Amino acid sequence: MSTSRLTALKDGRWSRLVWLVPAALAVLVVLVLLARWVRAQPAVADWVTRYPGVAPLPAGAPVGTPAWVAITHFLNLFFMVLIVKSGMSIRHTRRPSGHWTRRFPPPRGGHRPTTITLEQWFHVSLDMLWLVNGMVFAVLLLTSGRWVRLVPTSWDVLPNAASAALQYLSLQWPHENGWVAYNALQLLAYFGTVFVLAPAAALTGIRLSALWPKNNPTADRLYPIERARAVHYPVMLLFVLFVIVHVTMVLTTGALRNLNHMFALRDDTSWLGLGGLAIAVVLIVAAWVAARPVVLKPLAALTGKVTR
Repeated sequence: MSTSRLTALKDGRWSRLVWLVPAALAVLVVLVLLARWVRAQPAVADWVTRYPGVAPLPAGAPVGTPAWVAITHFLNLFFMVLIVKSGMSIRHTRRPSGHWTRRFPPPRGGHRPTTITLEQWFHVSLDMLWLVNGMVFAVLLLTSGRWVRLVPTSWDVLPNAASAALQYLSLQWPHENGWVAYNALQLLAYFGTVFVLAPAAALTGIRLSALWPKNNPTADRLYPIERARAVHYPVMLLFVLFVIVHVTMVLTTGALRNLNHMFALRDDTSWLGLGGLAIAVVLIVAAWVAARPVVLKPLAALTGKVTR
């Protein structure tokens, strides 16, 4: 692509942002004003009082944050950030930095050894670690009884979620006490992320990876790669959107207390949680910077043969 065409592309992208950002802000202002007007109506005010935004949990629901939740939460964030980085690298890399072939050849008569790019090896390896972490979380979630904090157990969650959304949009936010229970909108968001987006990412990722069996027309016909590709990338974008909204809400609804819940395992406003977040960010940034061919090649060589 010529320099003039690249310049025109960049200029077009920036010109769109110049219009899109103010337009989005204007739409947001209109929605906030509309939500505040709607909430001021007597009937709506009574409805918000009836459904304050928190769906009741079953008796005996666990309170607080156990250590295993904090650990798997950090590992989930850690792997997801690197998965996004490696996925974008696969999408935009035109010249792979190397190739990886599994160390042990298949049995006689089997398929040829699987060879993938170094970027694909990194992405698949992260996917495997992310899946293991997710399975550990799911097992502990079910066996500890903590699943009731992430799975709706009453239809009241729907009007309460709508009420919470209206309260957020009107900038008169619902009561927050994640140590005891999430509000209904949070519950639905966490449920969708853990039990819908995560499995969708895993199932489509397996179809797009080298783990999918080769030369199997029946499997390819039952699960076309085009269908997996059409779902996988939007799911990644939804994960990114969830993380952005999640972090924004954590920082704007009582940052110190929220950070202590997840990084210090306590319900107060001390600075320990912020320190834990700082350590987590340093580790993630360090891994992001270190994820280069000079580091990935010796790691990949532990599990297979790396060639240029």
